[in-house]
Amino acid sequence: MKGFKEFILRGNVIDLAVAVVIGAAFTAIVNAIVTAVFNPAIGALFNAKDLDNALNVVIPTTGGAEATIKFGVVIAAVIQFLLVAAVVYFALIIPINYLKKSSFLKKKEQIAAGVEDPAKEPSQVELLIEIRNLIASGSASSSAVSDPKGKHSDVTG
Repeated sequence: MKGFKEFILRGNVIDLAVAVVIGAAFTAIVNAIVTAVFNPAIGALFNAKDLDNALNVVIPTTGGAEATIKFGVVIAAVIQFLLVAAVVYFALIIPINYLKKSSFLKKKEQIAAGVEDPAKEPSQVELLIEIRNLIASGSASSSAVSDPKGKHSDVTG
């Protein structure tokens, strides 16, 4: 259960869940736009009520009956895909690319100005050097330090 709890509480799982919910709501909006606006408008060009009834081609079957190929339905699906792609591009991709570019330029300016990145984590070597310096400054303040054999030696000389 511990592993499952860690998996569920990971940030990317929650982000994915939010994306799925918003994607479902967004799909409903796009479907409504395609069904209520584009299908009737394009269907009117082909003298049909909507795209579902436009560009129907009737072909004979081998059994003597007829089958209908509905090209209008395919066109409606392509329009829906293009709308989703356009919204994703303009609402998500362009702003994210802008933020990445501005962040990159800001870091580049900071590096050129010689400013350290405050969010940058220190490396292990930097941490070890800092610990060594703290230990050295702490031992220098005391007049005597124990050596491994238990004898005391004077730090100053």
